[in-house]
Amino acid sequence: MMKVALVHDYIKEYGGAERVLEALHEIWPEAPVYTSLYLPEFLGPHKKRFEGWKIVTSIFQEFPFKDKIISPLRIVSGKIFAAFDFSNYDLVFVSATGAYIPNKIRIPKKCLHICYCHTPPRYLYGYATARNWKKSLAGRILGEFANHFLRLADFEASQKPDFYIANSNEVRRRIKKFYRREATIVYPPVEMADSILPANLPARHEKKNGEYYLAGGRLARPKHIDLAIKAIIKMKFRLKIFGKAFAGYESELKDMAGRGVEFVGEVDDNKLSDLYRNCKALIYPSEDEDFGIIPVEVAAFGKPVIAFKSGGVVESVIEGKTGIFFDKLTVGSIISAIERLEKTNISREECIKNAQKFSKERFKREIVEFVKNSRKAGLQHA
Repeated sequence: MMKVALVHDYIKEYGGAERVLEALHEIWPEAPVYTSLYLPEFLGPHKKRFEGWKIVTSIFQEFPFKDKIISPLRIVSGKIFAAFDFSNYDLVFVSATGAYIPNKIRIPKKCLHICYCHTPPRYLYGYATARNWKKSLAGRILGEFANHFLRLADFEASQKPDFYIANSNEVRRRIKKFYRREATIVYPPVEMADSILPANLPARHEKKNGEYYLAGGRLARPKHIDLAIKAIIKMKFRLKIFGKAFAGYESELKDMAGRGVEFVGEVDDNKLSDLYRNCKALIYPSEDEDFGIIPVEVAAFGKPVIAFKSGGVVESVIEGKTGIFFDKLTVGSIISAIERLEKTNISREECIKNAQKFSKERFKREIVEFVKNSRKAGLQHA
């Protein structure tokens, strides 16, 4: 039997990358997960998802205040993963979220090394990040100095995998541009309890026209939730916002929110299903999105998406059929898109049909087939 190990940057937040990790673990339930840090106390309603897994952490797991050093650990992240022992494995499957440099691992010659790349590190290649580290002169100088050496380390590590899988065509282009490597696209899994329903059946408890607009996910500045709030306030509609805030961003959002804006916090899948089921549409002003799993999740409930036309979201939303795009990150552009949506007949059945293309079963099938073909290719480390 093939011995498999999974590698993931760190486990402290729950989002699309962690849904991928869960699906990979379903394929190989006996596989241990190697990660720099595992902090279930920060996972909120999702902390039980990883219970019972064999999780192997680095030496930094024993550090005090370890949750405070996640960002600085980027400087030594390559060394963190190089310290793990993979000598007894036939396959090491890396889930690279773009936070660290996990492909720096050392594996034996006969071991297959596959990387599922969610994105090359955004902070190294000029993409918007949660923290605005360029806001001060000292931050810019120190950041650019550190990033120069981190880019060199990241490129060196990027040459180690035998094969790359990209989570979108957008990320495939980034892998080609920054790593000079080819990648196969396998879209992430979108599967929630009671989410993908037959097109001819109404969803349970669904309000046909929706009660509110919805926004959320990982509440970080590149998601531009502030623009959605300002647009909804001007239009005097209702907006519900779900998700975990990052780097103090939530307090900024709450300061600008009016009576029609409600923050529901980080929610489990049951509550999230209710939010999707009863919304009018999802507002998704995310910048340079790697793939964007939330627009597909809401489409699985037959609901449209109002999205910024950027990054991987253009691969999952069909203009005029499952959603409406806007081209500028401005309040006016979002308002205009909402007005167009109000006049457009978006088919619930079309949304669900499109979402079904991204199912978990499809993901697992494509991953298993990819690994099978990769092993047949017989590539080995030099």
